[in-house]
Amino acid sequence: MTKIVIIGAGSTSFGPTTLATLLREPKLRGSELALVDTNESTLALVANVAEKMNAAWGGEMSIQATTERREALRGANFVVVSIEVPPREKLWRLDWEVTLKHGLRQPYGENGGPGGLMHACRQIPPFMEIVRDMETLCPDAWLINFSNPLPRITRAVTKYSRIKTVGKCHQIEVGYAMVGVLLRERFGLEIPDGFNCHSDPGNIETKHQVAQVARQRVAIKSAGLNHFIWLLDVRDRQTGEDLYPALRAALPQVPESLDLFSMELFRLFGYLPIAGDTHVVEYLPWLHDPLAKPWETYRIPLYDWGGNEARREALYQMLAEMAAGERPVAELKAVHSEGAAELITAVSHNENYYDEAVNIPNRGAIANLPDEAIVEVPGLVSGWGVRGVQVGDLPQPIAALCRREVDLVEMVVETAVTGDRHLALQTLLLDPMINDIGRARAILDDYLRTFADVLPQF
Repeated sequence: MTKIVIIGAGSTSFGPTTLATLLREPKLRGSELALVDTNESTLALVANVAEKMNAAWGGEMSIQATTERREALRGANFVVVSIEVPPREKLWRLDWEVTLKHGLRQPYGENGGPGGLMHACRQIPPFMEIVRDMETLCPDAWLINFSNPLPRITRAVTKYSRIKTVGKCHQIEVGYAMVGVLLRERFGLEIPDGFNCHSDPGNIETKHQVAQVARQRVAIKSAGLNHFIWLLDVRDRQTGEDLYPALRAALPQVPESLDLFSMELFRLFGYLPIAGDTHVVEYLPWLHDPLAKPWETYRIPLYDWGGNEARREALYQMLAEMAAGERPVAELKAVHSEGAAELITAVSHNENYYDEAVNIPNRGAIANLPDEAIVEVPGLVSGWGVRGVQVGDLPQPIAALCRREVDLVEMVVETAVTGDRHLALQTLLLDPMINDIGRARAILDDYLRTFADVLPQF
């Protein structure tokens, strides 16, 4: 019997979909499921809905809900984690606003830039507490990470423990959506005016629909770093035809609303970045100049903190209605999988499952990136675990951009774990958004004052 623990089960970003995909999977029928969250009321709500899905879909799972993590972890085979140091939107907004006071306008501020450093410094310590408990209570378990900054957290686990881990992200869907828009005439797709692939709660459903149409027609292979992945190969599923020439030919007629910066990189480097503008901008030095204002040129939106808070509240309300029996749990049965159920099934049943995008230690998968780097590549999942598909070399300029971020990740992780203030300053100075020593010092001082209560390691 497989024991699966979900830490952060109350997460409205990944909790309901992860639960639904596990409970609907016939090969996991009869498994043990432990739900963990620090918020008792949210946990009770999620557990109620999980029991309803379990009964309605014949999951035959034994379900436990607890706020005591160690109680749940004992004997686990898989630990799925989706956590954020709260309050998520408030802290993220401060990550962005603090640097603005010192003359730096970050284009996004979640996973890269100074904001990404602070995000990692908040997230990595509680994550490593989970890892330490796993080393004692379930040392052979797989840790499946959905938390951001995903490559930095995943690297902390591989650098400072021997726990097996894989990071999962759904950003490859954006790649399919971009291909769908570029090849819209070939697919007979009507693309709405103003369509883009930004991380915006208002266009999630439309992006998914476009991606699904493209997925039926083409297969793509991508590689790079999480939120910084590049399309390496795109082929017609029926004929095997290489469609990259068609993508390049379509570039002059691309809709003007479609991720202008990504299209610019496509023109410059000959390969398409497929994470969407609002993610790829975090790893590059070309989006924050206060005189040129490139965020206006490329129409890069800020994160919609209020909109995402509203979306979380709406998802919470949906769960509350399901728990009260006012709404059927059948609505969740067809949700798009985030990948945990497939990984767990493949490992526990020794299946040969091809996953289009896993975040794992490189170990030669991308030949011109370091072995210890956490890369996002296709993977083969089986009883052996998760092994990256060898994709060869990335194009040289793209590899150079990735290597810079890989080196920065090593310093971010060490900074987050040690709380070394001098190392934190060095790390900031290596960030592509920082071009002044005095500004870096001022930003760091301000950050450490602002976030003192959530950065105990400093």
